[in-house]
Amino acid sequence: MPAPGPRGEEGGFLRSETGVRLLSALVLVALALGTAWLGGYATGLFWLLAATAAAREWLDVTKPERREPIWAAMFMGLIALATSVMIAAPEAALLWLVLFPAGILVFGGRWRDRLWSLLGFAVVVILATAPSIVREHPALGLTGLLWIFAVVWGTDVAAYFTGRALGGPKLAPRISPGKTWSGFFGGLVVGTLAGALVVAAGEALGWERPLGWTAIVVLTAVASVIGQAGDLAESKLKRHFNVKDSSRLIPGHGGVLDRIDAFVAVCAFVLLSLGIATLAGGSATG
Repeated sequence: MPAPGPRGEEGGFLRSETGVRLLSALVLVALALGTAWLGGYATGLFWLLAATAAAREWLDVTKPERREPIWAAMFMGLIALATSVMIAAPEAALLWLVLFPAGILVFGGRWRDRLWSLLGFAVVVILATAPSIVREHPALGLTGLLWIFAVVWGTDVAAYFTGRALGGPKLAPRISPGKTWSGFFGGLVVGTLAGALVVAAGEALGWERPLGWTAIVVLTAVASVIGQAGDLAESKLKRHFNVKDSSRLIPGHGGVLDRIDAFVAVCAFVLLSLGIATLAGGSATG
């Protein structure tokens, strides 16, 4: 009988830690891209499910005393807000955006729990609604959502491999000891390039670019940096509460929170930019 292979490699590549991680990533990427292509309810429901799982993980990490009332407010708020976005009812969305955080404040127990829960609610609301808002936006659409994916994924993958290959000084050793400055700059370069390539491809296929190339490259680079800051923020959260992974929901990757930290940060940046552009446009025509 042949001797067993190295630990973690028995049973072939797909059963190794690397294989499981890769397979999980491919499934998640396929689902994200597929629902982005379909748009509408497919996009909205996919990200609502992800946000619901992330909300449970947030409460598992922060451990509020009055968990069930907070969970009820988060869950109902996510459904109400995501539905309002999917049916294009902004007035209802604004109402829910006030009502459910108010419920957390009233029933959340200790102020420490209320504040952490409000922050968690903001994170999962962005996750549940931003992809649909971007996908259905007349100036962004599918290309806009693919741009977010490209920046986040390009930055993440390049930062990981560049950091491993080059090493060097640590980026934030007290928060995430594995991250290096070489990884940061590698992620910045590749993330910016990936985002720019998506914009160029969209333009070649008939998408009308809303900004000049200089502005797009600058915004893409800023988004890459913000995504890496979001990754560090989630690492800081886990260190604060002394947990390694938010859950074991995704084989080889941990929980949903472990995978969407940079994505939520970039989505928040996009929503803020859209809000500023809308206000500026209103002021210009007022």
